[in-house]
Amino acid sequence: MLRILFRVIDFVVVLILTIAAVGQARQSSVHSTSAIERGQEYLKSGNLAGARAEFEKAIRQSPTDAAAQSALGWVLAQQGESESAVVHLRAALKARPDLIETQLTLASVLAQQGKVTEGVAEARAAIKRAPNNAEAHRTLARMLSKSDADGALVELQYAVKLAPQRADLRDDLGTLMAQRNDFSEAEKQFSEALRLQPNLERAYFHRGVGYLDQQPERAVEDLSRAVELNAQDASAHYYLAKSYLAVSKPDDALAEFKKTAVLKPEWFELQVELGLASQRAGDVQTAVAAFTQAAKLHPNDAEVYNDLGLALIQTGDAESAIPSFKTAIQLRPQDGALRGELAIAYLQLANFDAAIVELQAGLKISPANASLHYNLGLAWKMKDQLDQAVAEFQEAIRLQPDLVDAHYTLGILYWQKGEFYKASEELQSAIQLQPDYAEAHYTLGTVFKQQGKLADAAAQLREAIRLQPDFAGAHTTLAGVLRQLGDSQGAADEVKEGARIAASVNNLQAATVSTNSGRRLMGAGDIEGAIAQFRSAIHSEPKYAAAHYQLALALQQTGQKDEAWKEFQRAAELDPQITIPLKE
Repeated sequence: MLRILFRVIDFVVVLILTIAAVGQARQSSVHSTSAIERGQEYLKSGNLAGARAEFEKAIRQSPTDAAAQSALGWVLAQQGESESAVVHLRAALKARPDLIETQLTLASVLAQQGKVTEGVAEARAAIKRAPNNAEAHRTLARMLSKSDADGALVELQYAVKLAPQRADLRDDLGTLMAQRNDFSEAEKQFSEALRLQPNLERAYFHRGVGYLDQQPERAVEDLSRAVELNAQDASAHYYLAKSYLAVSKPDDALAEFKKTAVLKPEWFELQVELGLASQRAGDVQTAVAAFTQAAKLHPNDAEVYNDLGLALIQTGDAESAIPSFKTAIQLRPQDGALRGELAIAYLQLANFDAAIVELQAGLKISPANASLHYNLGLAWKMKDQLDQAVAEFQEAIRLQPDLVDAHYTLGILYWQKGEFYKASEELQSAIQLQPDYAEAHYTLGTVFKQQGKLADAAAQLREAIRLQPDFAGAHTTLAGVLRQLGDSQGAADEVKEGARIAASVNNLQAATVSTNSGRRLMGAGDIEGAIAQFRSAIHSEPKYAAAHYQLALALQQTGQKDEAWKEFQRAAELDPQITIPLKE
C-alpha cells in the first residue's frame, strides 16, 4: 500500500538548477550577462516565457555561453520541451564540463524522457566529479528507486550523511523507507525532517499517509496540518478524506473529497471515491456528477458505468440509468450481476417483463447468485405469478440462508396467499437474522393479528414501535389489536400517539422515517404497505418532495397512472432537481 501512496519516491524528477546555479556558470560577455540577469529577474517572478526570451537572446549574443545554455535548458524542461532542453544542457556542459548542477538537471530530464540508463550515467558522472555533493547522490537515488531499491537506499543515506541538516533529504529517505515497509524507521526520518523544518508540508503528508492504516487519528492530525500549509495539495486533501473515513467522520471526508475534485478533476480514483462517499451521504446529485466524470476519464471501465447507473436509480431516474447499465454489460458481458442491476432499473419502471428477461439472462451466467434469484422472485411477485416467485425466493434462501430480505419478502408473499403459518416462520427467520428489522416485526404482528394471536401481535407491534417510534402504521395496527383485547384505554393511547406523531414539531424527520420504511416495503413487494407509509410521510410533512416522488412510483406500479402523474408533478414542484418521467 505504501508503494502506491507515497509520491516523492515515485521520483518524478525535480529539476534542480536554481538561479544561484546560473551564477556558477557565469563567464559571459557583457551583453549576454545583462540578458541573463533580466532572465533571472523573470524567473524570480515566475515568468518563464519572459525568462526564456532573455536566455535565448543571450545565446544569440554568445552561443558558447554556458550560463545562458544551462538556464535556457532548465526553462525548456520546465515548459515540457525536453528534447530542446537536452540540446541546450549538453551545449552548456560542452562549454563547462564542471557544471555539476547542470549535469544533474540533464540527468533528470533524460530520466523524464524514459532514458533512465543515460540519466543514471550522467548522475554517476556528476558524483565522480563531485563525490561530496549531496544533491548528486539524491538525484542518483531517485533514478535507481524503481530498478535498484537497495542502491537507491545507499545513495540517499549517503546524501543525508553529507547534508544531515537538510530536511528534504530526510523526507526523501523516510519515503524510501516507507516503500520498503519499514515505517518505524520512516517515521523517525519524517519526524527529524519536521524538527529541522517545522513547516515542511510534504513531510506531514508522508507521515500522515504512513499513519493511515494503523493510527488514523494521527493521520488526521498530520494531513490536516499538510492542507493548512498547502491548500492546493490535492493529494493531501484526498488522503485527509480517507483518514476521516477511517475515524468514522463521513461528512468531513466528503468535504475533503469535494475539495480534491476542484483541485484535480482529472483524477479517476478520486472521482470514484467522491461518488461513493456522496451516495453514502445521500448527496446523489454529486454522486451522479462524479461517476459521470469518472466514466469520461475511463470510458472502458464497466464498474464505473454500473456505479453511475445505481446513482441514477437512487435519484429515481431509472430511465437514464438503463443506458449506463447496458454500457457496463457491453464492456463485461459475462458478468451476470450487471444484468441484475439493469433489471432493477426495469423493476423501478414497472417493466417487469424486461426485468425478468435480464434476470434470467444473468442467471444463465451466474446460476448461484442469490440476489438474482431474489430479484427475479420480486419481478414474478409484481406480475402476480406467486408460485414462480416462491420458487425463486426459496432458491435465494437455499443459496444464501442469511439473506434477510428474502425471508421477509417470502413471508409477505405467504401472508398474501393466506398461508399464515409459513408467513410467520419466514418473518421470524428474518427477525432472528436482523433483530432490529422494524418492518418485519410490524408485518409479523399483522400476521399474528389475522391469526387471532392478539397477545403475540401486540408484542411484535410494540417491538416495531420501540425500534421505530415514528412508525405510524404500527401505532394504528396496535390500536386495533388492543381494542380487540378489550384494552380501550391502550387503544386510545395508541391512536393519540399516532396523532401526536403526525403533528410532531419534527415533521420532516417523521416523514423521512416513513418514506424510508415505505421504500423498504416497496422493495419487498408490499406495495400497499408502502403506499400507506408514503401517505403517512406526506401527512407529516406535505412539502417533502421525496415522499411524493416515492408515492408516485408506488402508484405507478399499481396502475394508478393519473394519480401517480399528479404526485410526480408535485414532487418536481417541491424539488426542481428531481427528474420525473414523461407522461405516457
